[in-house]
Amino acid sequence: MKRFLRYILIYIPISLILLSIIWVVLLKWVPVYYTPLMAIRSIEYRNDPDFKSTKNWKSLDEISNKMVYAVIASEDNRFEEHNGFDFIEIKNAINDSKKGKRLRGASTISQQTAKNVFLFPGRSWIRKGLECYFTLLIEWIWGKERIMEVYLNVAETGKGLYGVEAAAQKYFKKSASKLNSYESSLIAASLPNPLKRNPAKPTNYMIKRASQIRSLMNKIALPEWK
Repeated sequence: MKRFLRYILIYIPISLILLSIIWVVLLKWVPVYYTPLMAIRSIEYRNDPDFKSTKNWKSLDEISNKMVYAVIASEDNRFEEHNGFDFIEIKNAINDSKKGKRLRGASTISQQTAKNVFLFPGRSWIRKGLECYFTLLIEWIWGKERIMEVYLNVAETGKGLYGVEAAAQKYFKKSASKLNSYESSLIAASLPNPLKRNPAKPTNYMIKRASQIRSLMNKIALPEWK
């Protein structure tokens, strides 16, 4: 019985931790070609003959600086300042909730990347705990530059589209390296709901949001690594 408990409480947890660290270390260098969300979407659209997953991995050097500016402005203004969690935004979101305002997310690009690469969607406390764990790991092992590179390659950007290269080709008929500020801001504006928002056919809300993003882009210093 003692041996069994030792395996359950000590050996198995330690093994899982070591495996997760090896996994993260490996993906610091190897492109992320498949994610849990891609698997889920393939199952959801399995009866749709027009559904096709499109993903073209590009290094950060092959992605427009404007796209980097746009996602930071739209998703995570303090990306360069925090260690994975934006506690200022979390506090603001809690205060807004207490005032009865609409609940808004406070996830950083690091958290979204950890969620997209390592976890299935969900809202349980266990899943949130794992998200925090993987966020800390990628901040520690990958660093900001790699986190941004992976995020821009795995983020869902449309039906069956993953990464900004796929979005650039689909919506603007060009490579992600050629995206301008306007196009980048429209892609960034679509990210919160990519299955319903089309950067090539923006709604009035998207046009307004993209304008706000471009305004913020002018106030953000480009990271030293870009």
